[in-house]
Amino acid sequence: MFDIVLERSAEKDLRKLNDKVHGRVIESISTLADNPRPPGVKKLAGSANDWRIRVGDYRVLYEIAETI
Repeated sequence: MFDIVLERSAEKDLRKLNDKVHGRVIESISTLADNPRPPGVKKLAGSANDWRIRVGDYRVLYEIAETI
């Protein structure tokens, strides 16, 4: 299981969304704790740990920091 840490800028962006979209984005982000590479995830080029998922018209960019 992974921890989810939001950057301050991401928190501000989330506050600007309407309630319906906000709920969908939060739900999608919270599922990343159990499965950080869900179906439909895209690896971002040029970075070793950056990924993207789509939630409706929005993109959620995130980093997977795996520690051994």
